[in-house]
Amino acid sequence: MIRNQWYVVLQSREVKPNKIVGVLRMGERLVFWRDSLGKVTCQVDKCPHRGVALSIGCLKGDAIQCPFHGFEYDQNGKCVLVPANGRAAEPPKALQVPTYPAREAHGYVYIWWGDPRSEYPELPWFEDLDETFTTSDYIAHWAAHYSRIIENQLDVFHLPFVHATTIGRGDKTIADGPLTVVDSDSLEIWVYNRLDDGKTTAMRPAELPSPERPYFLKFKFPHLWMNRISEDMRISVFFTPVDEENSVMYLRYYQRFVKLPILRQVVATLINWFSIIILNQDKRVVVTQQPKASGLRVGEKLIPADKPIIEYRTIRENLQKETKSKPG
Repeated sequence: MIRNQWYVVLQSREVKPNKIVGVLRMGERLVFWRDSLGKVTCQVDKCPHRGVALSIGCLKGDAIQCPFHGFEYDQNGKCVLVPANGRAAEPPKALQVPTYPAREAHGYVYIWWGDPRSEYPELPWFEDLDETFTTSDYIAHWAAHYSRIIENQLDVFHLPFVHATTIGRGDKTIADGPLTVVDSDSLEIWVYNRLDDGKTTAMRPAELPSPERPYFLKFKFPHLWMNRISEDMRISVFFTPVDEENSVMYLRYYQRFVKLPILRQVVATLINWFSIIILNQDKRVVVTQQPKASGLRVGEKLIPADKPIIEYRTIRENLQKETKSKPG
């Protein structure tokens, strides 16, 4: 994983008031809870006293209580009560639960996975995904490294094979380009697939005309992807690391071509189910990839149509080096 980045780790609705949520994310056991004002707290799911999971404890006002000996920790991870010492006693400063900055936006819970700082960058998002869209959400768990799932969504020429019965119909096997625009933290991709007439070969990016439409795909580091199907239809996914071999996808379908209050939600839900069918076609293939995590030097023999994947791996490795992240 890439350190010093904002990651979506849950949907906001998964952290309910007066409830504690324990999950595995970023290879760590984490606990989430809301204080009396509804603000989300994210902490390491381990009491520093005897190593018990705080996620099986309970909430005491603006503190989480360990179920073993009743130690209480506030939103900053500071121990505010050791019952055995008495309420009048000052808790030892060593009793500190590691805490990650947490923010909520767009119906998601983000955490800053990295070093503390006085100011944090903006949360990753696509500004043109606004309230004019009707949405439908889906959560998927895959036994695959998050980098492999991201690359699958940047892969522009697997469609006629993996999705031959859905979005890959037509046997358009030649992948012209693909055209990519690279920024320090994002990729924009234009996809051009066509039938193989047996006479021509795939065109290189320099041979393609300037795009007449906005990008087809966009990816923002560390893990946000969007398929811009049309001006009124989009799909976004956060690819959330669980550990080195498992990931969660937070998928959201957007539509605004149907505006009738009841019908627009029905349409969004139905089309989202079609997206789920497509995802399951991908899953069958991606979970078999070896090694589990991708990288620039994993022994694969890439071709020109893999350009978006090469760009992704290059930026990812550079970000890992900048933040001294371990490969993974």
